[in-house]
Amino acid sequence: MSTLPPKPAPRPDKVSLLRYFRLFRQDILSAQPARLYRAWMAEFKTPFFRSFLCNDPALVDVILRERPLDFPKSDRVREGLKPLLRDSVFITNGAIWARQRRIIDPAFEGGRLRDTFPAMWDAGIACVERLRAKNTAEPIEIEMETSHAAADVIFRTLFSIPIEHEVAGAVFDEFRAHQRSAPVVNLGALLPLPRWFPRFHGRATTRTARKIRALIAGLTHQRMAEIAAGTAPDDLATKIMTTPDPETGACFDTEEMVDQVAIFFLAGHETSASALAWSLYLLATHPDWQDRIATEAEVEIGPEIPYFSIINKLKLSRAVFREAMRLYPPVPMFVREATCPETFRDRTVNPGDQVVVSPWHLHRHERLWDNPDGFDPARWETENGKACLRSAYIPFSAGARVCPGAGFAMAEGPLILSMIVRAFKITALPERPPVPVAHLTVRGKDGIWLRLEPRERGESSV
Repeated sequence: MSTLPPKPAPRPDKVSLLRYFRLFRQDILSAQPARLYRAWMAEFKTPFFRSFLCNDPALVDVILRERPLDFPKSDRVREGLKPLLRDSVFITNGAIWARQRRIIDPAFEGGRLRDTFPAMWDAGIACVERLRAKNTAEPIEIEMETSHAAADVIFRTLFSIPIEHEVAGAVFDEFRAHQRSAPVVNLGALLPLPRWFPRFHGRATTRTARKIRALIAGLTHQRMAEIAAGTAPDDLATKIMTTPDPETGACFDTEEMVDQVAIFFLAGHETSASALAWSLYLLATHPDWQDRIATEAEVEIGPEIPYFSIINKLKLSRAVFREAMRLYPPVPMFVREATCPETFRDRTVNPGDQVVVSPWHLHRHERLWDNPDGFDPARWETENGKACLRSAYIPFSAGARVCPGAGFAMAEGPLILSMIVRAFKITALPERPPVPVAHLTVRGKDGIWLRLEPRERGESSV
């Protein structure tokens, strides 16, 4: 069975401002009109702010690559994330952000990625074993399982502890509660409130954020003591905490490190979990590709722990994972703010106006992509796919603010995807298709439900 992947129904082109705010608060994807899948740029006016959504690849280049300092992250982005992330690298700007990147980036260089591979492998093995232990006669909510696996990878690579560790498990549980309580957008993101005005974060959101930060602070204090004693493991946390800013010589203090670990967990766990879940669903609805991935995994993944070079051999799995992030980019929109007068496509953009780059719409743009709403991992070998990969594919953002963990995610995702598909034959539930919605990332509204049946070796039909 091959189906067109699910896509949220757009809103009518004309709606009242009140209805738009209500739709936006529920789900930013279905709150947008269908014309955005064809428009090069669209302007939205409210009594409180103007916003320009840019799909023109030339404008995207200006905003993200050529002049990122003129388009810093909008303070509106901070409003809903502030209780958890405080001043993390994801939401800071200017000198603070530059200092944070100077310290963080060395931890994610190519050599360090190679060092984290055994931890990724161990997390993949643990994920497959957890799935084997389940009753495969019943459908499985796969987002929960991929969240568990992605969190396991983060804790193994960051703090050298598995998800079964008491503190790691507690952070994971609290983060699930935080996801359910945190709204897509806070009141302060929609209205021009002064800094002193209360943001009315829900009690549950504030409580879970406080608990997560306290647990992370405990791990951070413990690691600082281990570093001082010379007993710290050589993992990402140790690398980041001992890397001085090359300009000032100062390292992160405990509070700063808690901010960064919070975003590593949010970005590294949420985005990988989302992309992996959608990859499994897409393979469930496209059994021909699933068989090809299973065959590739059988050939390339041996019985012993493989070398890091296996990542480059899982070419089909990488193409599927990349295609899943095209159709379901984990972070669907990037919000920037103009700091100087601009003219975009003959329209005046004033300082303070919002400038939005939407991977969700750019990745499905009808004037850029062949078969934009279809699942086609082979597109990356076509001229259209190669061209769009360069100009219209930005799941990790682009330019100076590209996600430092992009290479990490592109190693982890295809590896665990291959390990799961090698172990199980996956089928979808036609009566229960997932509905994409944007919460912290693009997830299934009521989860993504699949059936997993243990696969015999050599069972693939390719």
